[in-house]
Amino acid sequence: MASDSHTWNLVFLQLLLEELGHRVTNLGACVPDELLVAECRRIEPDLIVLSSVNGHGFHDGLRVISALRTCPELGRTPTVIGGKLGIAGTGSPARQQELLTAGFDGVFEEGGSVLDFHSFLGSLSAGSRAVPGGPKALPAGRPEALPAGPEALPAGSGVLL
Repeated sequence: MASDSHTWNLVFLQLLLEELGHRVTNLGACVPDELLVAECRRIEPDLIVLSSVNGHGFHDGLRVISALRTCPELGRTPTVIGGKLGIAGTGSPARQQELLTAGFDGVFEEGGSVLDFHSFLGSLSAGSRAVPGGPKALPAGRPEALPAGPEALPAGSGVLL
């Protein structure tokens, strides 16, 4: 996101997604909102992953998801946010709900399990542009098993990071 200049979290996510067999386009740190939207329109990813470690993810995320959801081509593209979303600690149900209400399909706060994110990936259908069962908040300490099966986002799907 535009205010987050950290790159190691993005490298970790890219390696994780590639290890799971997905093609990843990593736009890097400090990506202006307009560039993010333009690249999403150009690439047409199966999933958009936003990550923050500076504590401004909540505010940046609300702004970015609005820009993504108002774009007709991206309105149904599954989009998740994770990392350090605020400076007052993790696991705020109100913060997670506000992000989901704004249009995110998943919220993965710092301290949560990578297995939660992996389960979420398994619940997505490639090319469906929709998340089965609606948005999910997966707070730390409450792993939620989502079904992974023949409809799961297959290896080789395009993920924009």
